[in-house]
Amino acid sequence: MKRNFTMVACATALLAGTAGAKDIEMQSIFPQSLPLLGKPAWDVSERVDTLTAGGIKFDVKAPGEIVSTGEVWDSVSTGAVESSWYSIGFAEGVVPAAPLFTTFPFGPDIKEYAAWWYYGGGQDKWSEMTESQYNIKTIHCSTLVPEASGWFRDEIKTLDDLKGKKMRFFGLGASVMGKMGVEAQSMGLADTMSALNTGAIDSAELGFPFLDNMVGMYDHAKHYYFPGWHQQTSFLSVIINLDTWNDLSDQERAIIETACEAQVLKTMAEGEAVQLEPLAKMQAENGVIVHEWPAEILDAYESAWTEVAAEKSAADADFKSTWESIQTFRKDYSEWKNIGYLK
Repeated sequence: MKRNFTMVACATALLAGTAGAKDIEMQSIFPQSLPLLGKPAWDVSERVDTLTAGGIKFDVKAPGEIVSTGEVWDSVSTGAVESSWYSIGFAEGVVPAAPLFTTFPFGPDIKEYAAWWYYGGGQDKWSEMTESQYNIKTIHCSTLVPEASGWFRDEIKTLDDLKGKKMRFFGLGASVMGKMGVEAQSMGLADTMSALNTGAIDSAELGFPFLDNMVGMYDHAKHYYFPGWHQQTSFLSVIINLDTWNDLSDQERAIIETACEAQVLKTMAEGEAVQLEPLAKMQAENGVIVHEWPAEILDAYESAWTEVAAEKSAADADFKSTWESIQTFRKDYSEWKNIGYLK
C-alpha cells in the first residue's frame, strides 16, 4: 500500500510539472542548418527543456517564419514575438551602440570581451540602455571565432585597389570600408550569394572558413583575406520580452542563464576546433588563395576605425559612454595581458 502511494505521489508530481509547462516562442535569425550560427539556438532549447524536465520549451522558429529579421527587435520589444536567437548588432538602427556589445573593429578576443561583459560593466550598461526603454532582456548565449575579412575576385595590393568595390559588409566595419572608398552593403546570407551571382556586388565578408566553405564562397571569388580585423569575435544572444522573462521563476531564469553560459564555452571550443580542415580543402581543391593584409592596409583600417568611433561617439551619448567604458577596461586589462600571457 505504501509503495502504491509513493508511485501515485511521484506520478502526480510529474504531471504537475508538465501541466505547468511554459512554451516560449523563439524566432531565430539564422537557420538550424548553419552550425555555430543557427544550430546553437536549437541546442539551447533542448538543454533548457532537459534541465527543467519539460517545464520550459523554447519553440524555435526558422528565419522569417514569424517576422523578418529586420522586424525581430521591435517584435520582441512589443511581445508580438516572445524571444529571439539574435545578434544584437542587428539592432544598430534602433540602438546605435548595439554593435559595441557584440563585435567591433580591432576589438578584443573572447576572453577579454567576456571579462568586460560579465565583470567590467558591459552587461549592466546594456541592461540600463535596453530593458526599461525597449522591454528586452538580453543573455549572451554563444560566441563566434574571428571572421575572415573578405572574399575578393581580384587581389588587393594597395588601398587604391579597394576604391569603387561593392562589398557586402556587416556592422561597424562597413563604416570603415566606406572610408576606404568601398560601397559597403548590409545583407543576409541568401541575398549575399544572389548578389555575387548577379554581379550586384563583387566582394563580400561573410564568415569564418568552416562557414565559408560550407556555403561555397569559393565559387564566387578566390582571394581570401585575413585577419578579421572587423570581427575578432562576436556574441550571439537570446533576447526575451521582459514581461515574459519576469513571468519566469528565479529558478527558471537561473537555468536559462546557466545554459547560455555553458553554450558560450561550448561554441568557443567548437569554433576553434573546426576551421583548419575546410581552409586547407578550399586551398587544395577549390583554388582559393589565402592572403594576410599588409601592415600598411591594416594600419589604414585601424586609423579609419578611430575616426568612425569618434564620429559615432559625437553623434550618440550611449555610444560614447560605452566606447569609453570598453577603452578604459581594455587599457587596464592590457597590464594583466602583458604580464600574464606568453608573447
